[in-house]
Amino acid sequence: MSTVRRRGSAGQALDTLQSAARIFGAITAESIARVGEGITLPQLRVLVLASQPGQLNATGVAQALDVHLSSASRICDRLVQAGLLDRRDLPQDRRNVELTLTPAGERLLTSVNSHRRDVFTRILRRMDVTEREALAEALSGFVAAAEEYSMRPSVSP
Repeated sequence: MSTVRRRGSAGQALDTLQSAARIFGAITAESIARVGEGITLPQLRVLVLASQPGQLNATGVAQALDVHLSSASRICDRLVQAGLLDRRDLPQDRRNVELTLTPAGERLLTSVNSHRRDVFTRILRRMDVTEREALAEALSGFVAAAEEYSMRPSVSP
């Protein structure tokens, strides 16, 4: 795949960010493949949502993934069948169902996150201290600038 180089610092920053996003995606894909459960990225995103504090239901999944409720329900059904997600009626509203991680789902997330941390650690060790500090500062600025995305429920693995 050829990459079109943009002129100017904003274009260069965008090219670098897109390259980093591809690397982050590849590391996540590798982490998913290593767990051997055959889960998809949207399924992993649901597991991440279920690991967050607060109640989660299929409507919340649909909103977070920006998919139709029936698609969110099918994703959740597959995770329940795989033993990674549990579904239970809420006592105060039996029409509403709460989604929670099972112990197997928690182990899967732990394994994925552990692999990602290991890979990121190896990459960071290849950089000198000054580069790591500059990266941390730049990413902190990026996270702050992307505040509207941090206000959404966490859907990234």
